[in-house]
Amino acid sequence: MKALLILVTLTCLGSAQHQALMDYLERRLLAIEDRISLWHEQTNRYASELREFKQQMVAQLEALDKNKETLRIDLDSVGTRVDRVEREMDYLETQNGALPCVDVDDKLVEQQVTVVKEKNKAKYAKLSDCRDMISSIKAMKILKRLGGPKGMWTKDMGSGSGKVYIFNGISGDTIHEFASVRDFTSSEGTALAKSLKLPSAWRGTGHTIYNNYAYFIKEGEELRVIKYDLQNNSVADSAVFPVKDHIPVYGLTPETVIDLAADEEGLWAIYATRDNERHISMAKMDANTLDIEQMWDTPCPRENAEAAFIICGTVYVVYNTKLPSRSRVQCVFDVSDMVTNDDAPLVYFPKRYGSHSSLKYNPLEQLVYAWDDGYQILYRLDMKKKLEV
Repeated sequence: MKALLILVTLTCLGSAQHQALMDYLERRLLAIEDRISLWHEQTNRYASELREFKQQMVAQLEALDKNKETLRIDLDSVGTRVDRVEREMDYLETQNGALPCVDVDDKLVEQQVTVVKEKNKAKYAKLSDCRDMISSIKAMKILKRLGGPKGMWTKDMGSGSGKVYIFNGISGDTIHEFASVRDFTSSEGTALAKSLKLPSAWRGTGHTIYNNYAYFIKEGEELRVIKYDLQNNSVADSAVFPVKDHIPVYGLTPETVIDLAADEEGLWAIYATRDNERHISMAKMDANTLDIEQMWDTPCPRENAEAAFIICGTVYVVYNTKLPSRSRVQCVFDVSDMVTNDDAPLVYFPKRYGSHSSLKYNPLEQLVYAWDDGYQILYRLDMKKKLEV
């Protein structure tokens, strides 16, 4: 009887524990269902907000596309108007040129001109009957972009061989020689070029090629002109340029200490010294011996000059601004006194990329070979005859 009572008691306790466990599980399931229901509600709300946000973004993107197209049309219209204004400015500049660069004090100008004339009393003995001077720039052609922002390229000024020579950079010891302009323009880089290794590095951008010789300034403290035979690949001659306290010849191209040039009269050197640091000087050189035949101080300022070239014994100095603008020939000096600044037209170069690091006139073609921010450019010139004075 006692044992039966114990069994009944244990059975009742087991049933109570089982019921309590079931109740606990039921409460937990209800809590999970509530959380799932809340999650579904929040998910639906987030999805709805995301759809609304997407619709707003699509609408804004469509509006931006419309504004972009409107802006593009406006910019095209502005670009057209700017081009028209530039053409009108080009016309006005050719019709009403600005006054050439002069010193601030007119008396100083008069004194400078007097000094120049006194120093250059010896009349220049012309070697040719060349009487051409620039009338205007007829056309411009951009051939290629090869190399760094500064350099020099040209043809042989005297032999008419047709070969093209590249001096890339403001120093180096390798010249690239192309057989023709066609090879130069069609070449990928310098793939079609012949590389000529020089015995010494060149300096600046004032080199020139004349009668199968390369004339360049040797890298170093002294101004040594090297005459390099392009056919025999050897130094034919060299000479120290006889000036003291030399300074860069152009204010905007300080790498060029001497600018060598060749024209119908032969070989020239454009330079500057500290004794006459405000103005550019020039000298006639013997292309065979490198001797200096005659020297002149010009009235052309160094300030804001970027490059120069010589035609028929007349130097045309090209000026710009420190923030590159339009280059223009603003000072002219003729060693035979046949051309003055008043006689020479103010010539503006067409709009380009930056500023010229070199300008080389080819008398056989009446073309100027220009290097502008890595672009190789040809300028075709209109010429007229000098007037006797």
